[in-house]
Amino acid sequence: MLAEDADPELAAEKLIHPQFPRSAAYDAVWQGRFAMGPNPLWLTESLAELLDLAPGMRVLDLGCGWATSAIFLAKEFGVHVVAADYGLPPEMTWPLIVEAGVQDRVMPIMAEAHDLRFAHGYFDVIISIDAYQYFGTDDLYTGYIQRFLAPGGVLAIVPLGLAEELGGDVPEHLADAWKWDFHAFHSPDWWSAHLGRSGFFDVEHADLLPDGWKHWMRWHELGAQAADPQWREFCADWVRRFTLDQGRTLGLPRVVARKRPDAGGRRAA
Repeated sequence: MLAEDADPELAAEKLIHPQFPRSAAYDAVWQGRFAMGPNPLWLTESLAELLDLAPGMRVLDLGCGWATSAIFLAKEFGVHVVAADYGLPPEMTWPLIVEAGVQDRVMPIMAEAHDLRFAHGYFDVIISIDAYQYFGTDDLYTGYIQRFLAPGGVLAIVPLGLAEELGGDVPEHLADAWKWDFHAFHSPDWWSAHLGRSGFFDVEHADLLPDGWKHWMRWHELGAQAADPQWREFCADWVRRFTLDQGRTLGLPRVVARKRPDAGGRRAA
C-alpha cells in the first residue's frame, strides 16, 4: 500500500513498536509496502504469543495477502507454511518468499477459502490474519475448515472486528463509511460463541488485541501520508473516524480454538 518512495523514517515511526519486538527486526518500508490493512506482522506476532509453535509444524496461512505473515512465521518459528490467497497469485508472492530466504518453508498457492484441496487432518495450525471475517462467519464454514486440522490442531484468527456487537444502528461517526460487508465485523464474544457452538472446537482464548484500534489507526495514519495518492484521502478519513471512536466500536479480536480430539468422527456439513 505504501508508495515506493515512502519515507523510511516515517514508516519506522508508525510500524516499529515496542509491543512487537520480533516485527521490529523487519524493514518498516517492506512491512508497509506489502500490507493490505493493519500491519500483518504485528497481528501475527500478537497471535503467535498465544500459540505453541514449534519447528516443523504444518501451518496454513489462510488469506495471506502478500505472504508477509507466512514469511514471518517461517523465519521466527521454523514452521512450514502453505500461504493461500485468492486475490494474489503465487508468481507475485514467490519473489518475496525467496528474498526472505524461506523458500524451503513457505509454499504460496492461489486458493479460494471454500475450495481447499488439502488432505483432511493435514495441518497442525490454521492461521488467518485480517481475512477470516470475509468467509468464516458462515455457520457451515466452521464444519468445513476443521476438516483440514489434525485432532488437537488449532484455528487462530485476528479478523477486523468490533469491541462489542452493535445490536442495531451503526454509530453516527462511522455511518458514512459503513459498507454492507462490514456487518461481518464481530466481537470476541461473538466469535467465541460462533466457533464453540459447532461442537468441533474448544475456544481457548478470545479477546481484543490490546490497543488494537490504535494499531489499526496507526496504519491509516501512515497511509494518509505515505500511501499511493489514490489511497491517502481514504486513510485520512479513517483516521478521523478512529479518533472519534476511541476503541468504543472498532477493534481487532484474537481468537484461538482447538479442535476436539473426537471431532473427526462428527459429520461436517
